[in-house]
Amino acid sequence: MITVENLSKQYGATTVVDSVSMVIERNSISVIVGTSGSGKSTLLRMINRLVEPTSGRVLIDGNDTASEPAHLLRRRIGYAIQSHGLFPHRTVAENIATVPRLLAWDEARVGARVDELLQVFQLDPCEFAGKFPHQLSGGQQQRVGVARALAAEPSVLLMDEPFGALDPIIRAKAQDDLLDIQRRFGTTIVLVTHDMDEAFRLGNRVAVMSHGRVLQYDRPTVLLTRPADPFVSRMTGIADRAMRLLSLTTAGEAAVPGASDGPAIAASASLRDALSELVWRGAESAAVIDADGTPCGRLTVEAILAHGRPG
Repeated sequence: MITVENLSKQYGATTVVDSVSMVIERNSISVIVGTSGSGKSTLLRMINRLVEPTSGRVLIDGNDTASEPAHLLRRRIGYAIQSHGLFPHRTVAENIATVPRLLAWDEARVGARVDELLQVFQLDPCEFAGKFPHQLSGGQQQRVGVARALAAEPSVLLMDEPFGALDPIIRAKAQDDLLDIQRRFGTTIVLVTHDMDEAFRLGNRVAVMSHGRVLQYDRPTVLLTRPADPFVSRMTGIADRAMRLLSLTTAGEAAVPGASDGPAIAASASLRDALSELVWRGAESAAVIDADGTPCGRLTVEAILAHGRPG
């Protein structure tokens, strides 16, 4: 859906983004990860032309984004940032309605969309629509910020460190919410983070950046098992690599035929969670069951550990 071709950004003699090319697939989450100053936020902002490229181009659905006025481009691309950017003098409903009203939606459609998004984000419209940002918790402000970015039904959502200011428990819930929202609306999401665990949890594909260049752009399992560069290997974390690999595979995917008299583990559980359960119970194997309780195989500690070894 999004094609980045030889995109570069220079400020004087300093190159911030250096000839980046990548293809972002429709209805996917692509994550750009890197250390501070790697160029990841600048790359993201060139997609909606908050930053104008020095050279190269961005295509959305085959159309060069430079071919239309930047303000019109931004109205059809959702954008959410760490600080939420909510207008303090506007209510929650008015914040969410910002772009639809710029696009001259009729008020009935605007109201219906606001109510829909508040319900999707588990914010009761009767309770929250009339509140102001200062009356919300940090997690609630974050949800309203994402709801506003999605209000005009954009096919693309850009997110720059959207969960960085949240505490770990709220952050994990916000990540789950984002995955649910992406599945519900089929939005193509490009997200910037410095957190590799967040990148692996959310991304269908992950781009690792350093000094303005994309060193590797691939599926999380490939980054973990076949890092293309020593920096990528350090970013993925040698000590944590096995646990991260186990987090990417479900018990159902790894189960083999057979029965077990050990504990029952849901097929949707990650191998990391399955291993924790087996270690906690002192069991060598577990029965894997699907959502309706039907057995679908077994797992052993040895088999789980084998999945955690980079091949």
